[in-house]
Amino acid sequence: MKLLKWECLPQDMQTEAVRHYYAILEKKKCALLFKRAFDVFASFLLLLVLSPVFLILAILVKVDSRGPVFYRQERITQYGRKFRIFKFRTMVANADQLGTQVTVHNDSRITRVGRFLRKTRLDEISQLIDVLRGTLTFVGTRPEVEKYVRHYTDEMKATLLLPAGITSEASIRYKDESALLDAAGDAADKIYVQSILPSKMKYNLHALKTFRFWKDIKIMFMTVFAIFGKEYSDTLNADAVREKTEVLK
Repeated sequence: MKLLKWECLPQDMQTEAVRHYYAILEKKKCALLFKRAFDVFASFLLLLVLSPVFLILAILVKVDSRGPVFYRQERITQYGRKFRIFKFRTMVANADQLGTQVTVHNDSRITRVGRFLRKTRLDEISQLIDVLRGTLTFVGTRPEVEKYVRHYTDEMKATLLLPAGITSEASIRYKDESALLDAAGDAADKIYVQSILPSKMKYNLHALKTFRFWKDIKIMFMTVFAIFGKEYSDTLNADAVREKTEVLK
């Protein structure tokens, strides 16, 4: 994983706020190299081992509802590049045109199989394809759609120095994000942009400051534990989000 030279970064990322994080990562070239090597090796191995699971999930998705097996929404990754993410489809076809781009807890667009896939996070194993391609990494800021990236502050844009990730500490602590948004109703987008996104970004920016390859491995284990029920929720921020939801509704 290689950083571009500072002068080669997108113009809107060449700010003092981003430079602080760039200087930190520039000193960790060896760790970034290990990070990419691990991504390639682990994603290739897992794709081979999990290929039967891919086949079973593909069949379940197709039998459960009409539409494609994969959801290929456009997201933003390193340096603001656009890519189409691989996720097993958990919603009805054309869900983007039927509601908001954030998903609430009891979203009527989610299919029966989709609820199971979301609960177990099996819908995300297809992102191993993205990791192998280099558009994603195992641990990093979750890839957002462009409409939310437009709300990034100069400091938040520092998270685009590295590829977006399948998981992160922010993702773990906000694994019940949809439940927080459920109470927001029509204000879900507003709540996400004004409250949840900034709170998650505190974790993402801290992760850049304290980046270590072995810390990535720790986050991956935390993700597995979270899937099996261990709680890492951010109670303080969750309460703040609920309060803001009541104000903005």
